[in-house]
Amino acid sequence: MSAHTPHHDDMDVESDSEVLLDPAEAGEEILDDGDAPMDSGSEDGDADMRMEIQLQNDSTAHFDEHKDSIFCIAQHPVHNHIIATGGGDDVGYIFDVSSLPESSNGQGEREGVKSLFKLDGHTDSINAITFTNPKGQYIATAGLDGKLRVWQGVPDGSRWKFLAEASEVEEINWVSPCPSPDHPNVVALGANDGSVWVYQFDAAQKSNPLNVLQAFYLHTEATTAGSWSADGKLLATVSEDSSLYVWDVFGDAAAQGLTSEGSTSTVVGLTGIDERFKIEGGLYSVGVAPNNAFVAVGGPEGQVRIIGLPRLSSSTSTSTAPTKGKTASKASTGQAGQILAALQAGSDNVETFAFSAPPTTLMAVGNVDGSITLFDTAHRFAVRRRIEDAHCDDEAPQAVVKIEFVQREGPGAWLLRSVGYDGVLRSWDTRGGTAAANKGLVGEWRGHRGGGEGGGIMGFVQGDGDVVVTAGDDGVALVFKTPVQA
Repeated sequence: MSAHTPHHDDMDVESDSEVLLDPAEAGEEILDDGDAPMDSGSEDGDADMRMEIQLQNDSTAHFDEHKDSIFCIAQHPVHNHIIATGGGDDVGYIFDVSSLPESSNGQGEREGVKSLFKLDGHTDSINAITFTNPKGQYIATAGLDGKLRVWQGVPDGSRWKFLAEASEVEEINWVSPCPSPDHPNVVALGANDGSVWVYQFDAAQKSNPLNVLQAFYLHTEATTAGSWSADGKLLATVSEDSSLYVWDVFGDAAAQGLTSEGSTSTVVGLTGIDERFKIEGGLYSVGVAPNNAFVAVGGPEGQVRIIGLPRLSSSTSTSTAPTKGKTASKASTGQAGQILAALQAGSDNVETFAFSAPPTTLMAVGNVDGSITLFDTAHRFAVRRRIEDAHCDDEAPQAVVKIEFVQREGPGAWLLRSVGYDGVLRSWDTRGGTAAANKGLVGEWRGHRGGGEGGGIMGFVQGDGDVVVTAGDDGVALVFKTPVQA
């Protein structure tokens, strides 16, 4: 990607020429408008919510300025204490969880965390939100109104200013930030018409700050999920039409002759026409392995397919001269497009994937039936553990909504965090085999209403694992101290 253009007099510039927002230009801190937190139109409802927080709260702090369900949550990539949420009240908020009590016994009323900035301008629910990589220079919200709205922040994430809006589709289903520092401030999104869009944000481009890098149209029904490869070179997307496409967003694969036959934009393209790949009822989840060797897709009845990816070289340089002291990484089609495995992970819709950090080789799969299944990707995807009723209440299993390994080196890297419709955050030790004591459960934290109407956790962020912030269907975000121990 080209470097950002020279700065203007009213902008600060970092050493790498990235354009940053001057604190003086940022929007003012949000002021209390007098609205009661969690106003549901019923005083009794407010009382019930306060009672729930007071009596069933293992958290150290809460954020309750949303007036409807919180559908999505994001964390600043540099300053983990800066959190953003979006919800069914058509707005988002940015808040700071850095100042937390040393301890909490869950007793008594506590003051809620106050928002730093309000992300407004949508006319329907915000169901996707993200900060850009690598420095969190921008934040993007996406909604069922089809709008992509972007704000620019100061380096510490404390102040923000609206940048621009794009509206190319009817509804946006998901947004995912590109992880590669070589392609800063890039996000992908998927729409209800099956289209996939890739944008790059650049405030220095006054006439076009939201630049469309790519738009793909091969899905024939709504695209339901998207996942970047760890190196940010490939983007995998799935759809209700049971198709998977892995896009060569920046041309790295094309430059190495690895795009699919008859296509200049994909390295893998599979649809339900292929009976070996077909999953009746569509695909709703996708994840790319940390080593970029394969992509996993999931659909109804616990069905999972593992598809091989091409091996791209580590550099797109056209030079053929060897690098002194280094072993060149060779490009290869490898097992690209091949179905490496067909797995069973539960009995209902596959909702979410998670991969442990190398050198461990676990893939976790969360299911709407309340189960979590652990596969060993280095040993033919053998089942290492199946956790039945990982999330459930007194009446029935509850859907697992999101799972994520603690991404850190050394002690704690084996911990898997999960949340579900039961409103509980749980931590699992994934070491050991299928006979792990108590299925590996090492901790749980409560505070959200679970089950029934207005319950459950819709997502979470966890930084290095010591603090988890959850997004509740009850309209509250809770902050839990979850210290990682050896």
